[in-house]
Amino acid sequence: MALDKLLENEAQTEIERIRAGARGQADAIVAASRERAEALVSGRTRALENARQAGLVRARSAADLDSNAQRLAATDTLQTQAFQTAEQYIRSSVSAPEYPQIMIKLISEGLQALPGATIVETQTSEQDAVRRALDFLGGEASTLEMRVNDSVQTGVRLLGPDGKTSIQNTLVGRLQRVREELAPQITRLLAE
Repeated sequence: MALDKLLENEAQTEIERIRAGARGQADAIVAASRERAEALVSGRTRALENARQAGLVRARSAADLDSNAQRLAATDTLQTQAFQTAEQYIRSSVSAPEYPQIMIKLISEGLQALPGATIVETQTSEQDAVRRALDFLGGEASTLEMRVNDSVQTGVRLLGPDGKTSIQNTLVGRLQRVREELAPQITRLLAE
C-alpha cells in the first residue's frame, strides 16, 4: 500500500502544482484584463471629459455671440430711438419763440456758402420765422425772395441767381450728417 499512497501523493502534488500554475495564469489573465479595462475606462473618461470641455467652450462661444448680437441689436434700437427723439425735438422746436434766432444763424451760414443768393425757400409753417430772420439780418438778406417749399423742413434752402445753384441748411439735415460721427459716442454711452 505504500506504493499506492506514494503514487497518490505524487498525483496529488502534481495536481496541486498544475492547479497552482493554473491559478497563477488565471490571476495574470485577470490582472491583465483589469489593466486593459481600467485603461479603456480611463481613455473613455478622458475622451468624454474632453468632449464635455469642448461642448462647454462651444456653448460659451455661442452664448457670447448671442449676447453680443442681442447687445448690438439693443444698442442699434436705442440709437435709432435716440436719433428719432432728437429729430422729434428738432421738428417741435420750429414753434419755439427762439426759433427765429436759429433761422438767423441758418440763413447767415447759407449766405456765407452761397453769396449772391436771390431766393430763400422754407416750409409753410416756418415762413414767419424766416421773415423775422430776414428782417433782423437786413442788407443782402432783406432782398431775398421767399418761396414755400414744403420739402425744406427745419431750415432753409438758398438758391443762386441762376436757380441751379443751391445750398440747403436745415437742422434735420445737420442731424443726419453727424449721425455717423455721433453713433460711436452714443454706443459708448449706452454701454456705460
